[in-house]
This record gives sequence, structure tokens and C-alpha cells, in this order.
Amino acid sequence: MTLAEAVLNKLQSWKESISSSTETEPDEKDRETYNPTGIRLATKLCYAVGGIPYQATNIALGFSFQIFLLDVVQMEAFYVSLILFVTRVWDAVTDPLIGYLVSRSGRTPIGKLLPWSVLSMPLGILSYVFLWFIPHAADSSSVGVPWYLIISCLFETLMSCYHVPYMSLNMFLGGSKRDRDSATAYRMSAEVLSMLLAAVMQGQVLRVYNAERENSCMDTDNNVELAFTTPSPSVASLQNTRAAFMTSALFLGALFFLCCMVLFLGVREQSGSADIEIERRSSCLADLKKMVGQVSYQRLVLGFLFTSIAFQMALGNFALFCIHVAGLGAQFQYFMLAILVSATVSVPLWQMILLRLGKKKTLFIGLPLFIPVMIVLVSVSENFPVYMIMCVLVGTSVATLLLLPWSMLPDVVDEFMVANPCCRAMEPLFFSCYCFCNKLGGGFSAGISTMTLHLTGYKTGACSHSGGVILALRLLLAPIPIVLLLVGLVFFYLYPINEMQRLSLQKDQKEMRVKSQMLPNNQDIKLQQRMSRTISTSSRMKYSTSQPGGFASTSFPDHNSSLDCTVERPFYKPKWRSISDLPAFQISTRQSSLYSNQTCSNKDVVTWV
Repeated sequence: MTLAEAVLNKLQSWKESISSSTETEPDEKDRETYNPTGIRLATKLCYAVGGIPYQATNIALGFSFQIFLLDVVQMEAFYVSLILFVTRVWDAVTDPLIGYLVSRSGRTPIGKLLPWSVLSMPLGILSYVFLWFIPHAADSSSVGVPWYLIISCLFETLMSCYHVPYMSLNMFLGGSKRDRDSATAYRMSAEVLSMLLAAVMQGQVLRVYNAERENSCMDTDNNVELAFTTPSPSVASLQNTRAAFMTSALFLGALFFLCCMVLFLGVREQSGSADIEIERRSSCLADLKKMVGQVSYQRLVLGFLFTSIAFQMALGNFALFCIHVAGLGAQFQYFMLAILVSATVSVPLWQMILLRLGKKKTLFIGLPLFIPVMIVLVSVSENFPVYMIMCVLVGTSVATLLLLPWSMLPDVVDEFMVANPCCRAMEPLFFSCYCFCNKLGGGFSAGISTMTLHLTGYKTGACSHSGGVILALRLLLAPIPIVLLLVGLVFFYLYPINEMQRLSLQKDQKEMRVKSQMLPNNQDIKLQQRMSRTISTSSRMKYSTSQPGGFASTSFPDHNSSLDCTVERPFYKPKWRSISDLPAFQISTRQSSLYSNQTCSNKDVVTWV
């Protein structure tokens, strides 16, 4: 037994001991493929908790890592742009690769998806903590750039191993499409809460840094020339800031561990609700071509890509904008609290509107709110009440981006599965390619933003900056994101799946479930073939012994033969039940049904020469 198998067996024993008190017996739950009564509230909550680590670490990196590298590590803006862009592109590329590996992996005692999330968690925590560690001579490009580039790529790879199977788990929770949409809403609410928590923590960290920065810049406020060139405190003097970043990393690492354990112990991975045993004749490359060629998936992905770039570019530069343009750097944590609290409250509201108006209409109500808000923010400076009101509206629009595109993706997957029933286990590829576009957008936004600041003359650690940097921050906050958002809305407008088509997909899925329940499983077919061979052998021996001088030409009946008189499938049932689970009287009924056809088989199969 290998180490991985031993770990999986140990985890399975823990999970069975935790779930032994539930109302469904373990062996019955293992065979469950479709839950017509819906998804339990406890399962939804545990599933939602599993999404907290990814969003919390993303928020921490998105709002603080750029400032950490520029002003704490004292790294040049060009190298920071290189690290952020390469890391995001690497993260985007690894998602489809991880999705392919997950789809090709075998099923374990604890499922097919959960082992990926559980086993990648320890190394993910360790690499995240190392991201906020400052090695000796980190400001040197020969030391700092390789260190942060390698650790960042390693962390993003491990997070892909955790997050891609977790996102695909939505399709294997059981229940109906409405239940899965509800689970998505729970997940988004938990993720927004995690973003709120991470923003509070990073706000406190930035508060420590701003205090040290203001003390350093206080003596140069009256000298404009020195203000442009005087750096903030050196790395050696930022002991409080460094300790604050490391404390935040350790806290999020502990939260990562707890959330992963809740996901593992509280969610039981099930088979698909319409999982029909159909022979797979197409290759993975052919399936991938079909997936990429699906019109609904193309337009949804492109709309999500441009919209994601717009939001990430605006929010990623919001901290620098508040510090260097709006003059409200000390109040940045309050702005983030307003955005995330508003997003937390708005997710259930958008879910209720979604049920009444549909997904597409709700999306076109929420996303355009972002446009006038950004125009107001870039036009007003040093006005705290106006910024607070605008941040509340930004949070409402952010909640739409978090909920609606991810809620629309399962509809696209269902449409693909109905149209291509031979393409199986494609859910991880769908979700991983979707994450790929989201992270690719984040990579482009971070790389373009940092490179723009470098080209306009951003000075690392300077107390204030030139007019070119101020203009670049204004463009990165409003005009460019607004144009990208409008392009994304055009693709969402061309998205073809509406509410009527969703109802039609639900009807088609019900028909597929009925067909899947009528098909026998592999154990039944093997038993039937074995018994048919036994019947044919006994028939041949009987006739050969009764007439010694004759010669018999015997053809054995095949399961897939088209003869008029063959061994019929005696008993159809849901495929999760095997022959060993049937009562004795049903097994005898099967056998008697098979032997009842023996006379017919003897007459048609045996031909005397």
C-alpha cells in the first residue's frame, strides 16, 4: 500500500466515523446517484465554507501584494509587473491542466474530487506563508525576483489543485438545478464574507504601514523636490509592517485548514444526476473541441473575461488611487468594508431577483451600476461621505459579478451534456477553463496596471508622484474598466440560454434520468452473460449425451445478438444496485426467468447435422 492510499484510507475512516450518526446508512449513501429531495442545508453550508480559503487569499494578494512588493520589499515596478503578470498567466494555464488531470483521475473511497482538495491543502498553506516572508537581500533583483516568482507560481498551482475540483463539486451535490443554484448562492455568500474578513485583516496591515510611511514623509511635506524622491522607511526599519503581514498570513493559513476539513467532513460527493452508462468513443481532445465550440460557452466565457478584467483592474488600483490621488489612504479600510458588507447583503437579494426575473435580466440590472459609480469616484477627491456611498453601490455590482456568471455556468454544462451524452466527466474541464479566463483577466489587469505605472515614472516608496502617475491611476480606475465592461455586456447580451431553454433542459435531463434508471449496470450484464453461457453449455451436453452418434453445431447466444429468441434482460432497476444487494427471492426470480428461456434457446440455438 502506497503512502497516498494509506492517507486516503485514513481520511475515509475519519469521514465514516463522523457521518455514522446521519439518518442514511453509509452503504446506501455510497450507492446514491441522485437525490430527488434536494440538497440538505448542512451540505450547502459545508460546501459554502470550502470556498472561503480561495477568495480570502485572493483578496489578500489582490489588495496588498502589489504594495508589499513595491513599498515593503522595495522592488522595482518593472520586476513587480513581471512577477504579477507571469504568476497570473501561470495560474490561468494550470487550471485547464488540473481540470484535465482531475477528469482523468480515478475514483477513491472518498470520491473523485475531494482528494485533490484535501491533499493539496498543506502545501498550499505553506507556500502562502512563504509569500509574505522577506528573504535576505530581497530588494536585489537576483534574489527577490526568483524567490517571489517561484513561490507565487507554486502557490497558484496548489490553489488550482484545491479550487478546480471544489468548483466542479457543485455538479455532484445531488438535487435539481434549482438546488445547485441555491448551493451556489450559499457559496457566494460565504466567499463574500471571507473577502470581508480578509479585507479587514489587510486593512489593519496597511494601517500599520501607512502610519510608518506618514512618519517618514512628515519631514518632507514642505519640500516638493524631496517629496518626489525621498523613500519610505527601509526594509530593515519596517519591523511592525513585516510582522503584521506575517501574522495575517498565518491566520489565513489556519483558516484554510479549518475550512478544508469542514468541506471534507460535511460534503459527500455523489455521482451525476443523469449519469448514463454510454460507451465513450470520442477522445478527450475531441470532447475539448466540442466544449470550446459550444456557442453558449463561448459567449459566457468572453463576457465573463472582459467583465472580470474591468472589475479587477478598477479594484486592484483602488488602494493606490486612494493613497496618491484621492488623499484618503488612511480611510481605505473603511471603503473596503463598505464594498464587502454591501456585497454580502446583496448576494441573497440578487438571488431572490434572479428567481423572479431570470439570470440574464438580473445580470443586466446589477453590472451597469458599476459605470456611474466609477465616474463619480474618479471625479471627486477628498470627500469621505461620497466615497462611502459609492463604495456601497460598488459592492452591489460586485455581488452581481460574483453570483450571476457562476450561476449561469451549470446551465451551459447541462446543455452540453444533453447535446453530447457520450462526452462524460467534462465538468472539471468546464469549470477549469472558466477559472482560466477569470485568472487570465486578472493577470492582464495586474500586468497592464503595473507596467503602466512603471512607464509613467512611478517611484518605489516615494511620498508623492508626478502628474503622469496621477493620470495613469485615474485611467486605470474608470475609463479603461468601463470600456471593458461594455464589451463584456455585449457578449452577455448574445448569450443564448434564457429561462424557457432552461426549462427545456430540465425536461431533457429528467428523460435522461429515466433512461439511466432503466439501464442495467455492469454487474447485472456480466451475471446475465455468465448464466447464458452456463445454459448453453448444459444444453449442448444434454443433447450430445442423449444421441451418441450425432454431431451438434452449437452457437452460443450473445448478449448483444439480434436473434428473435435471446436471453432477455429480466429485471431493470437503478444502476447503483448490484446483484449482491438484492433479496434472495429476487435473485431466484432472475435465475428462474433466465432458465425459463432454456427451451426456446435449445430449439433455436442447436442445429443437427
